[in-house]
Amino acid sequence: MELLPGIAAGGEPITRPNIETSVDTRSISLNSRTYINKGLVGTGTLPAGTTDFLGDTLGSFSSLKIAPGSWKRVGAGYEAILWTLPDRGRNDPDANLFFDYPARLHRFRLRFTPADGKVAITPFGGLKLADFRGRPFTGADPGAGTIKQRGISLPAPESGVGNGKVSLDAESLQFTRDGSFYIGDEYTANVYYFDRRGHLRGIIQPPPAIAPRRDGHPHFGSLTSPVTGRRNNQGAEGLSLSPDGLTLFVMMQSALIQDSATGNAAGRINTRVLAYDVGRNPTPAQPKAHHVVQLPAYAADGKGDAADRTAAQSEILALDDHRFLMLSRDGAGLGADNKHPVVYKSILLVDLKNATNLAGTEYEVGTVSLLHDRAATALQPGIIPAEWAELVNMLNPSQLAHLGLGTDALSEKWEAMDIVSVLEPDHPADYFLLVGNDNDFTARRCTMSGQPCDADIDNDNRLLVYRVTIPVLTR
Repeated sequence: MELLPGIAAGGEPITRPNIETSVDTRSISLNSRTYINKGLVGTGTLPAGTTDFLGDTLGSFSSLKIAPGSWKRVGAGYEAILWTLPDRGRNDPDANLFFDYPARLHRFRLRFTPADGKVAITPFGGLKLADFRGRPFTGADPGAGTIKQRGISLPAPESGVGNGKVSLDAESLQFTRDGSFYIGDEYTANVYYFDRRGHLRGIIQPPPAIAPRRDGHPHFGSLTSPVTGRRNNQGAEGLSLSPDGLTLFVMMQSALIQDSATGNAAGRINTRVLAYDVGRNPTPAQPKAHHVVQLPAYAADGKGDAADRTAAQSEILALDDHRFLMLSRDGAGLGADNKHPVVYKSILLVDLKNATNLAGTEYEVGTVSLLHDRAATALQPGIIPAEWAELVNMLNPSQLAHLGLGTDALSEKWEAMDIVSVLEPDHPADYFLLVGNDNDFTARRCTMSGQPCDADIDNDNRLLVYRVTIPVLTR
């Protein structure tokens, strides 16, 4: 078993495929604690052409969560209710093609048998989401359109597909103990708070630094870029509640516009994570903490050249009030619209303990750049980023082959995580880490809003299960 240290920033760029050849247990140390990855122990799929409870092609998994209290041991296996979150529906932004896809949660019965590594996922209904007025959301791009509900400007197409409905590009999901839940949005970088029936009850709006703006106005659409704030299609991608239910983390997918270095996409490594105190108020107005996390940079061609991309984060999973897991990945794999090799798909352990808190500073209440010089990614003097270490490298051919998989068959987008106890008294710190892909509704036989949306390939919905040891985690 190798012991690997943590690092204090983004680390060395990845210029060749980050393939892990060892089949041994991986152990890492970060801030005097040891964490162990015991390897890939299970997988399961659902065919890409599966139809959901509303009659549309079922899109996997922008986020997923085991229903609170449902995880249990049954015989030689485990059973639970699994909730998953699709995003805005099948779309082609380059062709300005969107569907009036109502936001929803999918529900499944899940069974996992470690002996053979099989995960069974059976659709079991779902939940349709409604705005403050009880109307469905739409996945359609809002363009410059907005409407107001409860005094808050929200994105809404002014005409055409989805006209008059609130646009939602759902990317992250988190349940509370009473069954209410939060959803992070790509368009606005808002966090929406729903009751257990799926009705909108409140909104956490991002601070001025993060809110997308252009020409002095909110700019929620995804087809033209804002001048400041979240990047297009790079909003509230990560969302997670600490196990005690008191701290809600919200993380941007990669750097804000003003935090991006000039040049190529490797200049987008400095992203932000906000921490909100939700102990008394589920939708607080300001964060209690605000930190920088430096993402890995990589070379898209994997040939050893200089880095030209950022391995953006696609999901976070809180372990306590300052530690979380972060899924960081490239833009290659099954379903990608490029021929690049798969270079980087990893789950990192992030610790905010020693990172600078930017809450209430000019970097939050204004749009001042984090960068010392926009020509490079170095931070302003005095800003210390979070530390992190790689816990799970998903590009492990030996482990994948053991379950009949290979790196060449992995989806481009892995965007969902949750963690549950193995329920073994002799291993109280051992957990199963569930990781799911987002297939973008890519199926040879696809239907949405009664219209065909067929693709050239089937990109099946898939779960991977890893066994990990996490110290001092109470769930």
